[in-house]
Amino acid sequence: MMVKKFIAGIYVLALFAFAPAGKVEGYFDIRGIFSDTADLEDSIQTETAVNDPKSVFRNILYVSNSSVGGVQLNPQAASFVDNYISLYGKKMESLKANNQRHLTVMDDILDQYGIPRELKYLAMIESNLKLNARSWAGAVGPWQFMPATARNMGLKVNSKVDERKDFTKSTHAAGKYLNKLYDIYGDWLLVIAAYNCGPGGVNSAIKRSGSRDFWKLQRFLPKESRNHVKKFIATHYLLEGQGGIATVTKEEAKGLASTSVSPGNESGSGVTITGRYNGKVLAKHITMDHEEFSKMNPNFDRVVADKGSYELRLPADKLTLFNEKKAAILEESMALLLNPTVGTTGSL
Repeated sequence: MMVKKFIAGIYVLALFAFAPAGKVEGYFDIRGIFSDTADLEDSIQTETAVNDPKSVFRNILYVSNSSVGGVQLNPQAASFVDNYISLYGKKMESLKANNQRHLTVMDDILDQYGIPRELKYLAMIESNLKLNARSWAGAVGPWQFMPATARNMGLKVNSKVDERKDFTKSTHAAGKYLNKLYDIYGDWLLVIAAYNCGPGGVNSAIKRSGSRDFWKLQRFLPKESRNHVKKFIATHYLLEGQGGIATVTKEEAKGLASTSVSPGNESGSGVTITGRYNGKVLAKHITMDHEEFSKMNPNFDRVVADKGSYELRLPADKLTLFNEKKAAILEESMALLLNPTVGTTGSL
């Protein structure tokens, strides 16, 4: 045991001695963002599907455009997810249970930026939600911003003030940054990878692999970054009990959206809506839990913002309510769009 600890200590020292300085080449003139936990699972085997019959994920299959039902786990992540949950599952569950107030604030802010709420788990694996968290590279706060990135996203960082440690302000900055990355890639897995190694690292992997599919280009990313994406996927499956729009590639997301609920299906009815509706406002007016609404209508706010329309799926009774109240819903949605600091009123 002592020998193993000694070897582990030498390994950690080597990581610090030879780790990259965080220089980023790419779309933004910013430095990479690093996780305090980034080196914890480097030794976990990540590239093969689970063959161990005792694995809790042995029956989780790959989601494709032809699959029907829930979001399933890609086999290339199965081994990693299984090991990660075994090692850190209780810790992550405890972290979520003890930070409900902060996570609720995150949900509200991410809603304003049209970002899936589950992206809050990125902050959990970045910093354990600690306001004073600081990485060896100088990233600070719950979202682990480097100084230049923080300033570019509107945060004050100087000798007197460091708004990276402000939970609300840093989450607003994260919302802006995540949206900028999504504008580049249109794929949440690539966004999470770029959050760790910077757009330059992802752009290089795309060029070298000839693909924009994370599962094909991952070998060309820094090991820390591809593991970072899998940590997020593992945390999502652990705390949500399933995958979602943020755990699949862009192409997989298209299949997910098209098979989530079919028109006329007993679990929901569909209608095409046009206008800048806000998902949280809509859910409130039809008295539907926002989480349930988001599962039936993945990436609602993002698609509405990009296209101005959406194939809305709702239970029949909720669809009736929507049709009755859609004028008021659109009016409040537009008011929120013009003044996002006001927020919505009432409870979901």
